[in-house]
Amino acid sequence: MTVSYTAEVATCSHFGCFWKLLMRWRASIYKIIWVDLLAFLSCFYFMAVIYRYALRDVDKPIFEDIVMYCHSYSNLIPLSFVLGFYVGIIIERWWNQYITVPWPDPLAVYVSALVRGQDEHGRLMRRTIMRYVCLALTMVLSMISPVIKRRFPTYDQLIEVGLLNANEANIMKAMDVKFPKHPKYWMPIVWAASIVTRARKEGRIWDDFSLKSMIDELNKFRAGCNMLIHYDTISVPLVYTQVVTLAVYSYFVASIFGHQWIDRDIKHYNNIVSYYFPLFSTLEFFFFMGWLKVAETLICPFGDDDDDFELNWLIDRNLQVSYLIVDEMHNDHPQLVRDQYWDEVFPAELPYAVESDRAEHPEASTARLGIPKVVPVAMTKSEVSLENDFTEFDDEDEYNTEVTIRFARREFSWSKSSVSVSYSYDNQSIDTLDEKVDEENEVDTRTLDSSNKDDFDRLKEKRDRERVNRQKQQAALAMELIKGDLASNGSARSSRTNVPQKSSEVQTDRSYISQKKREDDTDNDKDSDESKK
Repeated sequence: MTVSYTAEVATCSHFGCFWKLLMRWRASIYKIIWVDLLAFLSCFYFMAVIYRYALRDVDKPIFEDIVMYCHSYSNLIPLSFVLGFYVGIIIERWWNQYITVPWPDPLAVYVSALVRGQDEHGRLMRRTIMRYVCLALTMVLSMISPVIKRRFPTYDQLIEVGLLNANEANIMKAMDVKFPKHPKYWMPIVWAASIVTRARKEGRIWDDFSLKSMIDELNKFRAGCNMLIHYDTISVPLVYTQVVTLAVYSYFVASIFGHQWIDRDIKHYNNIVSYYFPLFSTLEFFFFMGWLKVAETLICPFGDDDDDFELNWLIDRNLQVSYLIVDEMHNDHPQLVRDQYWDEVFPAELPYAVESDRAEHPEASTARLGIPKVVPVAMTKSEVSLENDFTEFDDEDEYNTEVTIRFARREFSWSKSSVSVSYSYDNQSIDTLDEKVDEENEVDTRTLDSSNKDDFDRLKEKRDRERVNRQKQQAALAMELIKGDLASNGSARSSRTNVPQKSSEVQTDRSYISQKKREDDTDNDKDSDESKK
């Protein structure tokens, strides 16, 4: 089971909290590394004895060259990067495997609350559902854990502990004969779902929503069991494990030679400390080899290591708590009484056994942040006045802080032969356009004094001229259409009506044009009648 030391380091008020943990033996680095360290030191001293006492003076330079070569090129092995990344993956996988282990407590609460009935049959249903759930988890753990497999090697051991009945074991054995390749851990989950459905048909579960909630919880439990099978089947890729192992052991084989003391006048190789004991080589071995041992211990947390999960305790606990929830505590709760803060609605503050333990309430990070006062700055207001399309200017505008945009009134009139646009500016009407449709060149009679105007006024006038040009084009197109209609009926109209026509001026009243169009329609009808006669 994982060794817990949280209580010993809950308060760090002295020189160090972790010093007291260095003297532990169970689940310690000394326990898992002492054999490898003993082998490393044995090989190191063996090579040192050969160099100092066994080799001849002629052969010692060869050994010294090997030492210098191993010391120079051993740092090319990326040991820290490869090993650190690998251990990070293993620790994340180790924690994910633990949180994947399903717990039957949520399902037990559902069963106790939703499967009603105080009779023996209702009690049998609730207990059987939870027994099947605990049986499914036990079967999964026996597939992935050597510890559980030794405890429950066959169905007979499950029958002895009460997780399985004889008739249920016979059904599973028959299924193993028919389908020997697939595990049968899901069969108890299917049986539990059938019992839940039967309870709904018998009216022990009140509605379909409660039935769905229990079925969903059963599927969630089954998914957790299935995920444990996946973790056992799909491991960290073997090539990565091999690379890490080769990197660590190759580095320390090179260290056996590269960290030797040699009789040369070189500072790195003739230190007197290394002559007696390789201190820093031993510390390096502790760190890197201990890192590798951590990965070896945590890669399969369902084994016999000190930091592996205590699965036997888990199986016993699940069955006990499940029966306690669905049977002992079913449909039972303490007597309802008023709490001591009934009249106060809620307590102002809970009392402390020792007044000195009272702590201040936590504050937000910016609760005491000083913020300088902001002096408001007078803002310039902008206003666009569009009332009646016109606003008179006065001399007070130079001293007014408000910006006002004023548009001159524009009058647009058209007739069959000409289009005119006039602007009203400072109570004066300025004729800006008198265009003859028959003429090819446009004459702009509008005169504006732009010497005393700013860029904004000139831009506004430019946009007004562009808008007037577009309107002129549209009006000219409309006049061409009207002239075509009038020319087609001119001969018939001249014989019956006397319409004054002028080449230079045409009356612009719209009522007059509409009246003429009605007369044209009447004349057309008369002409058609005469032609028929």
